[in-house]
Amino acid sequence: MNITDIRVRKMTKEGKMKAVVSITIDGVFVVHDIKVVEGDKGLFIAMPSRKAADGEYRDIAHPINSETRGFIQEKVLEAYENALMEPDEV
Repeated sequence: MNITDIRVRKMTKEGKMKAVVSITIDGVFVVHDIKVVEGDKGLFIAMPSRKAADGEYRDIAHPINSETRGFIQEKVLEAYENALMEPDEV
């Protein structure tokens, strides 16, 4: 699996959510609304989710193993760090 494009939308408001990211996998599949979140132990990603009838949030797209999650998180956080170096759009 190759992540062929990453688009980062930085948040302008202060808070735990730092960015919303879209990734393209192998140039043919897009996952929108991956969140970059500041947690107690640093930055991490939260996959796109929806609120269920019971009030819990459930991922609607996610990797099926920790190796793939780690790979996606590494690439997304790298793109986020690079986006921080770019000037904000006006």
